[in-house]
Amino acid sequence: MHKKAVVLLSGGLDSSTALAIAHQQGFELHALSFDYGQRHQREVDAAAAVARHYGVQYQKTVTIDLRAFGGSALTADFDVPHSRSLEKMSQEIPITYVPARNTIFLSFALAYAEVTDADDIFLGINAIDYSGYPDCRPEYLEAYERMANLATKATTQDGRVFHIHTPLLRMDKAEIIRKGIELGVPYELTWSCYEGGELACGTCDSCLLRLNGFAEAGLQDPIGYQSPT
Repeated sequence: MHKKAVVLLSGGLDSSTALAIAHQQGFELHALSFDYGQRHQREVDAAAAVARHYGVQYQKTVTIDLRAFGGSALTADFDVPHSRSLEKMSQEIPITYVPARNTIFLSFALAYAEVTDADDIFLGINAIDYSGYPDCRPEYLEAYERMANLATKATTQDGRVFHIHTPLLRMDKAEIIRKGIELGVPYELTWSCYEGGELACGTCDSCLLRLNGFAEAGLQDPIGYQSPT
């Protein structure tokens, strides 16, 4: 019988690679995605496409409304930054940071893991190319795993132990892409752009990090981008 894992799947490059790693390791996959009031539905559709590609039997998309709080260019009517340098991205927490998003998502993943008897949670968090988000740091993840093992009936009564897997944590974007290519990740199905156009914008922070990763890996990104104006 396969061990079960809950995989947080946004439909982006990193989470799709994390899903592929969990698949390679033989876990029965329970993918969990969120329609959280973000700027567009492209990533929700991409998550469903990636899940179908891997034959994921259990794929849930949970609807929550983080627009009720706002505070981010992804959940409020602020403009997404464009054409920033990689150096500038590393110096400040950008306006695309969604308040407490990873904590919220991990809480849902923990609840889902508890009821599905999955002791393992995978997510594509990365501590190098992460746009300065504080909830992508190793110390945050270690603290969350400690909390998870204090907070549930599964751990306090049933003797289970939750493990949070972050296989991409110490990889840069080029290393992640090379790993994904090795595993056959369908990057043509993924979506990273903060904008929701027919083609990726190519100039938001997420697109720039992605394009730079493919360039450093010596590979062509298979998705389409808008032509420079």
